[in-house]
Amino acid sequence: MMGMYRSSDLKQKEVINISDGRRIGFVLDVEINLEDGRIEALIVPGGGRLFGLLGKDNEFVIPWDRVRKIGEDIILVEMDERFMRKYFD
Repeated sequence: MMGMYRSSDLKQKEVINISDGRRIGFVLDVEINLEDGRIEALIVPGGGRLFGLLGKDNEFVIPWDRVRKIGEDIILVEMDERFMRKYFD
């Protein structure tokens, strides 16, 4: 699909949904499949959270197969937001 990436290369890039042009947020972390070492998903904090310091909030988990393009500063994904998994701290 796309070239090789380290999780540190992806963190702090802004994620934009090309389906509706909305900014989802900045990559906080990634899910990695430890069996084969592949990135499974991007973790983006939900709105209203400031560096994880202001209480609990949800996180968006964006499957890696929804990533369409990775640029220097942004990651373009194609998502119907209804299908993004949300986790609560």
